[in-house]
Amino acid sequence: EDEQIVAEIMGRRFFPDLIAYKSWEGFHFAGHEIRITEATDCYGAVVWPSALVLCYFLETNSKQCNLVDKKVIEIGAGTGLVSIVASLLGAFVTATDLPELLGNLQHNVLQNTKQKCKHQPCVKELSWGIDLEKNFPRSSCHFDYIMAADVVYHHPFLDELLLTFDHLCKNDTVILWAMKFRLEKENQFVDRFQTLFDLEMISNFPSLNIALYKAMRKGRMKA
Repeated sequence: EDEQIVAEIMGRRFFPDLIAYKSWEGFHFAGHEIRITEATDCYGAVVWPSALVLCYFLETNSKQCNLVDKKVIEIGAGTGLVSIVASLLGAFVTATDLPELLGNLQHNVLQNTKQKCKHQPCVKELSWGIDLEKNFPRSSCHFDYIMAADVVYHHPFLDELLLTFDHLCKNDTVILWAMKFRLEKENQFVDRFQTLFDLEMISNFPSLNIALYKAMRKGRMKA
């Protein structure tokens, strides 16, 4: 079953028949052909399999996870694929990442959502752990969903990442987080994450070494 579903997920990716002056990859989600421009010299500007897993979940579970008119923030949005799919599914999306990635992120989001979505998504800078209250004040920022794909890997900002999850998450916020397991240091982040949040694995793909989690604040997980 794992291999069958993984084949379906990875089958959503396609490549152009002809190589154009500007390289891109294509994906089929939410009834649309999505074209993503990548930058192979930067981790944050590449579509990783975890993003495909999360997009596939959003599309195939649209009844239990109805995004229409919901406020969604994606942290570490990278190329913007997850934000684009969430937007096409009716959400009001804020796609965030580091300042050096915003140009490519804005390009991908705009070209794939303009005049196609109920709510036009916005792109905003978010450096984990920095100026969180200034840029995303608790009193006025409320998100129904926080989405993240492959934000946990070998980087020195895991403390800041956890702080960011904590700041953005209200009592009724749902976190959807796709993670590829690599090294023990990154895996330990899951244990630390669970000191603040109830965590439930909702999909697991051993052939990809990727798990998809749903999380809420401690004691707030809903059936």
